[in-house]
Amino acid sequence: MAAMGLLFSNFLIVLFFLTTFAYGYSSNDVKHWCSQTPNPQPCEYFLSNNPNHFHKPIKHKGDFLKLLLQLAQERALIGHANTVSLGSTLSLHSKCHNQLERVAWNDCVKLYQLTIHKLNKILDPNTKCSKVDAQTWLSTALTNLETCKAGFYELGVQDSLLPLMSHNNLTKLLSNLLALNNKGESHQEPSYKDGFPTWVKPGDKKLLQASSPASQANVVVAKDGSGKYTTVMAAINGAPNYNSRRYVIYVKAGVYNEQVEIEANNIMLIGDGIGKTIITGSQSVGGGSTTFNSSTVGITGEGCIAQGITFRNTAGAANQQAVALRSGSDLSVFYRCSFEGYQDTLLTLSDRQFYRECDIYGTVDFIFGNAIVVFQNCNIFVRKYPETTNTITAQGRIDAKQNTGFSFINCVVTVAPDLKAVQSSMKAYLGRPWQKYSRTVFMKSYFDSLIVPAGWLEWNGDFALSTLYYGEYMNTGPGSSTTNRVKWGGYHVITNAAEASNFTVSNFIAGNSWLPSTGVPFTAGL
Repeated sequence: MAAMGLLFSNFLIVLFFLTTFAYGYSSNDVKHWCSQTPNPQPCEYFLSNNPNHFHKPIKHKGDFLKLLLQLAQERALIGHANTVSLGSTLSLHSKCHNQLERVAWNDCVKLYQLTIHKLNKILDPNTKCSKVDAQTWLSTALTNLETCKAGFYELGVQDSLLPLMSHNNLTKLLSNLLALNNKGESHQEPSYKDGFPTWVKPGDKKLLQASSPASQANVVVAKDGSGKYTTVMAAINGAPNYNSRRYVIYVKAGVYNEQVEIEANNIMLIGDGIGKTIITGSQSVGGGSTTFNSSTVGITGEGCIAQGITFRNTAGAANQQAVALRSGSDLSVFYRCSFEGYQDTLLTLSDRQFYRECDIYGTVDFIFGNAIVVFQNCNIFVRKYPETTNTITAQGRIDAKQNTGFSFINCVVTVAPDLKAVQSSMKAYLGRPWQKYSRTVFMKSYFDSLIVPAGWLEWNGDFALSTLYYGEYMNTGPGSSTTNRVKWGGYHVITNAAEASNFTVSNFIAGNSWLPSTGVPFTAGL
């Protein structure tokens, strides 16, 4: 019901902009403005065929940007409708289509809804939307479409289904919007305050810094029945939908074997500590799930905070992609948490995220996604599994104008504690380019001897080697020497502090504007 209400509000927003900003355009207007985008053809087509012709010229870039946003929202709504209708087709022809197709289809319905929601936020005149916000949410919208498509491919679903849920040029319209909204501006915002990005609200900061934050919980989850709920999902379902105020759920020590989805905003999960409060599951691509839906815990609600919890996926490396946590939560914080899995452990899908003093375990591409993320003072543990090439990151930046990427600051990269005895036989790469504009930076971190001299691994031949951005700055440890690193065009040994500062909490995720309110300690700069 909440999803239907959200979509209805989106239709009202589109109707508002159709009647307020839609113009009829001369061919000269259309060519002039569309020529300023990387994909002029769909721009020209949709503007020229817009039925709302008031024959008013487009005078300003701002007007043009609003028009393209309106067009993208229209195409997203149509794409969502087409995807929903595909579900009926799959039901009618169930003998011809298997369960894997329905799994991938279900992801796409949800991802289109999330895309519509992001575009709606940018269009909504009541939203205080900065250029940084718009670039973030446009990046997320594009990432959602790519994730939808990837689900079909990874399950081996036939290509013939993809045209039925065509993105109807939406990806190209979103690329145009990303280019128009940011023509090279840095979009840097104020830095940190009291050790947190400033997007952390004072109340959240107070909670995280409290000696007993659980005492301020709205509800308690306990396996032994001593709380209001015995499962985490029941507590999530009991929270107000799309919260405007922080809702705190204290999860007592115990092992909670369940799959959790958090759609409400401003949820805070507080556990009794790493290894004490454990949320675990075993969904995997090998077991018939998509990577997106294999997550033990998946988050789409904004402003989620977690502290003192272990997120685990026990599917094992033999079952391929198996996510412990998937976060598409904007302005989210994970403090003193652990993420345990093998391949694809932590999916930082989209939006702005901050991880502080966390432990992350895995084997292949185990920190991946296309969010804007800073990992600060985290421990990254490489696990061992026969016949695998260990790669720590697989950042998925699709478009050169997306403001996404991974930044690791003051982290430790080493083998898992139970493998210290065989450390000399273990090798790992810092990352490989999952997408064309993959971006990952390690700064002032410690690399143990398992990091190979080349440092980074190709994805497929020379794919993305000149378009990616991989950087290292002032790292230490036996695996930190850059002497024999890769010679790719996109690889950088950063020697300039000014360049390195672009990837700090204050600049990369504008942390000073939102982190202080969470109470999670952070270092704003280098």
